Amino acid sequence: MIIAIDGPAASGKGTIARQLASVYGLHHLDTGILYRAVAKAVLDAGRSPDDTAQAIAAAISLDPATFDESALKAQKITEAASVVAAIPEVRQALMNYQREFATRPPGAVLDGRDIGTVIAPGADVKLFVVASPEVRAARRARELAARGEPVDEKDVLADLLRRDERDSRRTAAPFKAAPDAHLLDTTHLSIDAAFRAAVDIIEAVRTGRERR
Repeated sequence: MIIAIDGPAASGKGTIARQLASVYGLHHLDTGILYRAVAKAVLDAGRSPDDTAQAIAAAISLDPATFDESALKAQKITEAASVVAAIPEVRQALMNYQREFATRPPGAVLDGRDIGTVIAPGADVKLFVVASPEVRAARRARELAARGEPVDEKDVLADLLRRDERDSRRTAAPFKAAPDAHLLDTTHLSIDAAFRAAVDIIEAVRTGRERR
């Protein structure tokens, strides 16, 4: 089984994806971590994230086994990741890895921004997880504060809105819901409630398929 979960930053998609993978015994891939790793490699080289050649080279040579996920969650990496993710050649370089991961037995849960539309359009279940920008900003601010990073919630909100705009307007795999994705709004849901809602959707789809 392949479960595709898309949504904007801080919507809760990553937490839901990890829990679903655990419950259903599937592999999990946060595809955003790939773009963060590319962004970090570019910044570590002293280059700008919009340096196309450097970003492409970083994407081609990427080794997920070497990732330091805690280092990849820094706010400057997050912002740079959105920039490198808009480069078509970077997305192309990372596509095969994501697709191969999705097909590893017994299946996988992938979360990102183009899973249901580009990476796994044939996924068994597609979720599009959203939340209001204000709620997302509050969540991200708490996350950053917990890591000891300086936080201004207004700045966090502005950053999220810039990322949404950039990702929805990019020419390569623009951020949007797949036509057959199930919408899950987590604005007023706790983590547990959001997870239960996701399971309800998945089980409804599975039951429907068994009836056909």
